[in-house]
Amino acid sequence: MTVNLKIAIAEVSAIIRSGVEVQLRRLPNVHFQFIEIAGSEHLYESLRLHKPDVLIINPSMTIGCTLQQLRDESGNQSMKCFALIYNLTDKALLRPYDEQIGIFDTLEEIEEKLRQFYTENIPEDKENEEQQLLSVREKEIVVCVVKGMTNREIADRLYLSAHTVITHRRNIARKLQIHSASGLTVYAIVNKLVELGDVGKS
Repeated sequence: MTVNLKIAIAEVSAIIRSGVEVQLRRLPNVHFQFIEIAGSEHLYESLRLHKPDVLIINPSMTIGCTLQQLRDESGNQSMKCFALIYNLTDKALLRPYDEQIGIFDTLEEIEEKLRQFYTENIPEDKENEEQQLLSVREKEIVVCVVKGMTNREIADRLYLSAHTVITHRRNIARKLQIHSASGLTVYAIVNKLVELGDVGKS
């Protein structure tokens, strides 16, 4: 299932705006419509015109207004506001935001932060459908688990952090409603992710 998201990126630097957009376009199963906002003078007008689902914004562009005012201007009270961070920022300033995206976040970390938003908005029947769909990365992790690898070994094999592996495993359990390695083994064999002889072989 493909999720459609309208995302506004509010940042004065064209290079950073473009970089965030390029990274997000790499995410699987999500179709993005991007709105670029190059300065605070265009902020209200762009929000009113496009009514984005998610606003990714440099916190310096919100000086003199609140996030609630931005939601009011957009006409979308459910709009999520993500702080775009690339330098030291006062934690008190970041507290009102729904989430933060840093320019050094991995693609997997960005995907997880966005997933928390768009899975909240999937109807129940679509959520049941989603449970049957694993991303390519999640399938790789299932295979590693079935082969008996630890989280650290999986992280090293796939060039991920251990935290990212744990997050993926949590998402796999949620999607499949399978919470044990033995259950994942059955799933992997039935769905031809591994051969029976590969079980337990790392």
